[in-house]
Order: sequence, then C-alpha cells, then structure tokens
Amino acid sequence: MDWKTLFLSPEGRIGRQAFWIGWLVLLGVNMAVGWLPVIGNIIALATIYSSVCIHSKRLHDMGQTGWWQVLPWVLGPVLIMGSALSVGVLPAIAALTSGEPEIAALTALGGFFVSCFIAFAIWLAFTLWVGCSLGQPNDNRYGSPPPNTTAVAL
Repeated sequence: MDWKTLFLSPEGRIGRQAFWIGWLVLLGVNMAVGWLPVIGNIIALATIYSSVCIHSKRLHDMGQTGWWQVLPWVLGPVLIMGSALSVGVLPAIAALTSGEPEIAALTALGGFFVSCFIAFAIWLAFTLWVGCSLGQPNDNRYGSPPPNTTAVAL
C-alpha cells in the first residue's frame, strides 16, 4: 500500500502496523500545523478525512463496518457541548429559582471536566481497540488480508 492510498482511500484493509504508522503521521502533522494560526486549522480539518480513511480500512480488516467510528466522533462532542451549555444554564436556573448560582456554576464546571475526561476516554479506548485488535486472517467482504511484508511502501 502506498501513502496516497493509505490516507485518501477508505476502501480495502490495512494491518495494525500500517494503521499506527498512519495514525502517528497524522498526529505529527496536527501537532506541527497547530502552531500555524489559520492555515494550521484548515490543514487540521483536512486531516479528518485521512483519519476516517485509516480507521475505516483498519475496521474493515477486523470485519467491521467503517461506520463504527461515528461513535467517538459524535458522542465525545455531544458530551462536551452538553456539559459546556450546562455551565451557563444551571447557574441561571439557580439564580431564577432563588438557589445558589455559585454552587451551581461550580457543579456544572465539575461536570464539564468529567465530560471532557469521558470523551477523551471514549476516543482513546476506540483508537486502542481499532489499533490493537487482530484482523481477520482470511478474505472478508472488504477484500483480502493485507500483506505482512511492509506497512507502507515508499
């Protein structure tokens, strides 16, 4: 498999080694472009597609559909946005109902941090599951197993 196919095609299957190489390349790119104000954000958004491609191929190797990656992409942001909204809403409700807005704000802020931790844990568990699980040794509906010779051809 070449680099173009690895990062730009969600079709086929890749092994664990190719997945981790692709994942580390994307991590490095995102860390490097994080220092660039506007262009870095645009490039980081573009790497989302490459991430979807490598995760899909790895899930295919495990005999799973690539749609499983919707779980961490949706659940994490929903948790974080919901708890972030509660930081503003709960103190307002407490103030309107003659409660303690300061206590409500602190409680909501604590919930926000817990939600961030849970979202990170979901993402980490999913990545480890995809990256460490064995692939199916035989052909499956996504193609033949990846060769074990090299991860990505130069």
